[in-house]
Amino acid sequence: MKTRLLLLVILGALCMGRPATAQAPVVPAKNPEALFTDPNPQLNTNKQVAFHIERDLLEANHWDEANKYLTKRYIQHNPLVASGRDPVVKYFEATRKPTPIPAHMKTPVVAVLAEGDLVIVVTARTLPNPRDPSKTYTTSWFDMWRIKNGKADEHWDAATIPPPAPPKAN
Repeated sequence: MKTRLLLLVILGALCMGRPATAQAPVVPAKNPEALFTDPNPQLNTNKQVAFHIERDLLEANHWDEANKYLTKRYIQHNPLVASGRDPVVKYFEATRKPTPIPAHMKTPVVAVLAEGDLVIVVTARTLPNPRDPSKTYTTSWFDMWRIKNGKADEHWDAATIPPPAPPKAN
């Protein structure tokens, strides 16, 4: 009994200092457009608003069409972008150029959930591994919108304020 306990303690000690290396990759849906539909008419309408925000605005950068999908007051909970449709449009137009709206989304959507006036879209992200720049890993991102009168009126995501750039060496 003491030998078994000792072996378990040793095995535990060996594993404690090692980072976990296994990860199940985040896998997007094969048909993301299907996730933006719902048998409930109101939830379907809300999901379609999120679909057009994802595809037309965020993927294809057609911010000239933002008035179709975002309210004028558009409350923004992302700490990097000011609230209001105009500041959001200005932010994205300054950093991205429009491309043709694709027939099928390229955004790797994992799930779309809707309840009441909220729609959550979960997407897969592939990022460089900070521990080994020759490798990447997958994780998930979310965007959530409150839909009012057929337009997104409020937005949440997982964005954080980045740290300042390190000082440049002289």
